[in-house]
Amino acid sequence: MAGLETRIESVANGPKRVVGDGVTVEQPDIDDLIKADKHLASKAAGRGNSVKGIKFVKMRPPSAI
Repeated sequence: MAGLETRIESVANGPKRVVGDGVTVEQPDIDDLIKADKHLASKAAGRGNSVKGIKFVKMRPPSAI
């Protein structure tokens, strides 16, 4: 995901469209890149090895020995 983060930074710092010598170059919309970054981050969070959901545990009160 680091490549996408650097791409977002470069798009944010650069111009939207550049025209020169009959060639036009247009950057992708930054909103689309941010949405893609959020989507990939949510997919990566869902792949974790942590326990998901509810864990049922039987409660045992302390007893005298």
